[in-house]
Amino acid sequence: MRPPTLNIFPSQPMHVEPSSTNNHKAATALVSSTTNNSSKRPSEPSMELANARNNAPSSGPETAKAIKREGNRKGPTSSNSEHEGPKTPDPKTLRRLAQNREAARKSRLRKKAYVQQLESSRIKLTQLEQELQRARTQGMFFGGILGGEQGLPVGISNISSEAAVFDMEYARWLEVHHRLMCELRAAVQEHLPENELRLYVDNCLAHYDEIMNLKGMVAKTDVFHLVSGLWKSPAERCFLWLGGFRPSELIKVILSQIEPLTEQQILGICGLQQSTQEAEDALSQGLEALNQSILDTIASDSLSCPPNMANYMGQMAVAMNKLSTLEGFVRQ
Repeated sequence: MRPPTLNIFPSQPMHVEPSSTNNHKAATALVSSTTNNSSKRPSEPSMELANARNNAPSSGPETAKAIKREGNRKGPTSSNSEHEGPKTPDPKTLRRLAQNREAARKSRLRKKAYVQQLESSRIKLTQLEQELQRARTQGMFFGGILGGEQGLPVGISNISSEAAVFDMEYARWLEVHHRLMCELRAAVQEHLPENELRLYVDNCLAHYDEIMNLKGMVAKTDVFHLVSGLWKSPAERCFLWLGGFRPSELIKVILSQIEPLTEQQILGICGLQQSTQEAEDALSQGLEALNQSILDTIASDSLSCPPNMANYMGQMAVAMNKLSTLEGFVRQ
């Protein structure tokens, strides 16, 4: 209890006693107003929750309907794809695709072979330029000014210009031949398909055609250089001196290395060997007859002790004409 204080400004006249009944009513009204306020505040969240519950069922059917509509949209597509399944191309399309792949593969192989041919040609040209430059520095002149066009010896090596060029070309040919043989052996060991092996074999055959063309060219200008075999390696000259070269004998060596063969293949190889041997015998007989004829012409008395220069020149012309047939034997 606070001590009573002096009420300077009383709300009521001091001579009137406050009614206890009025005070009681005021207190009761104050308590009831407070109670009403407190009861209203908790009811507001409860009303919000009720509204949320009422709104939730209303939005639920709408969401379900939207999902159902979306499912109806996707439903036919998925069902159609399931019924259709993976499409299989028809045989005509498959055959066309296989043909396109095969054509593309063959095109790549042809391109590779063409690039290799260009590279080998470039290397060949470079080596030929180097050999010509080296020959010029050594004092040899190619071009026929010193009699090379007539087949006369030129330069310090006592061979014609065509023979010198042939020697350089043959040395280059041996290098390329070794490389091609290594590539062919590697392809055989890798068990490549038949069409790819055919490219390597065709390259080797074309390479042999090249050396045969070179021999044909030098046979027209200096057949003696070709027959002498001086352009060959020492090992090749040794074997030629021992037994000569017979293609029919070479076929026998190859035949033992390519077995097994079919009966038709064996018959074909035997026929080739027989025809080759017959051609060899004919060439050998003709060459022997030519050698004997030239020997008889040179050993005659008119050439050893020429009493008449006209007769001597006539006999020499006959011998030279006989030697001109040597080119035909070499070409055969």
